[in-house]
Amino acid sequence: MSYWMKAAHGNSTRVAIFHLLGFSGSPLLELLFFLCCLTAYTLTLVGNGLIVFLTLSSPALQTPMYFFLRNLSFMELCYSSITMPRILTNYVTGNNKISFIGCAVQMYFFLLLGCAECYILGVMAYDRYVAVCYPLRYMTIMDKYSCALLVVGSWMSGLPVSSVQTTLTFSSPFCGPNEINHFFCDIPPVLRLVCADTSQIEIAMLIITVIIIISPFMLILISYARIIVAVVRMSSSESRQKAVSTCSSHLLVVTLFYGSAMTVYLFPQSNDKLLSIFYTMVTPMVNPIIYSLRNKEVKAALWKTVGLST
Repeated sequence: MSYWMKAAHGNSTRVAIFHLLGFSGSPLLELLFFLCCLTAYTLTLVGNGLIVFLTLSSPALQTPMYFFLRNLSFMELCYSSITMPRILTNYVTGNNKISFIGCAVQMYFFLLLGCAECYILGVMAYDRYVAVCYPLRYMTIMDKYSCALLVVGSWMSGLPVSSVQTTLTFSSPFCGPNEINHFFCDIPPVLRLVCADTSQIEIAMLIITVIIIISPFMLILISYARIIVAVVRMSSSESRQKAVSTCSSHLLVVTLFYGSAMTVYLFPQSNDKLLSIFYTMVTPMVNPIIYSLRNKEVKAALWKTVGLST
């Protein structure tokens, strides 16, 4: 297949095939990256799949907190599957090509799921705020309808962003080169191949980043500020410890995801290839580990499932 295709009008050409360079400059680094991807993706599938299964099957985990955790784990499964299988396939086959349409589709779903994860993390912070600050009204405020609405809103939040950003990016002229210095089709490295002024797209990306990433992040900060105030006012040390325990896992996940994502999209000139490893590989892999190791109810449900507890 030709790497170039004629434009609809005139004799100009545009890219039909992209090459994902990844870490191809170093065979040893490429092999190490492949092994890391294989390990991370396997652990992601097993860990998040187990969280989904446990929160569906265990009667003790039928609460709003675990309903949101189940959706986060399912998002992580989808999120990783947008990039990881292609990375692994490319290394095994030695073929690092991706079509113009394939690249656009990958970027669309990557942005869609990335935005959804930002908002579900914000929703989980709000859930913890209600649980700590309004424990007696928790099940009334976080009823099934409200929880479903918050989750649907989280999933839908990425639709306008992914549609606008992908359209803006791939309606731009790509007339060469066609080598993406990354291991998947992310916005910053793809924009560097556009042979036109991308300042308007970059401004749009900055505005969208501020709205989509910063907005739920501010919700998280406000929720935890209120939680801290409530915890300080608690008279029982046991209540304080329980409140901190239920929030610490979520805070750790937020730090990993938001820290790397905000650096890449707010500062596009940063080393996005290395930083994106954290939110594409590390965060989906460690989420179930963080939540299971620090959560007695999840561990109890796991032991009961494998027959080590009654």
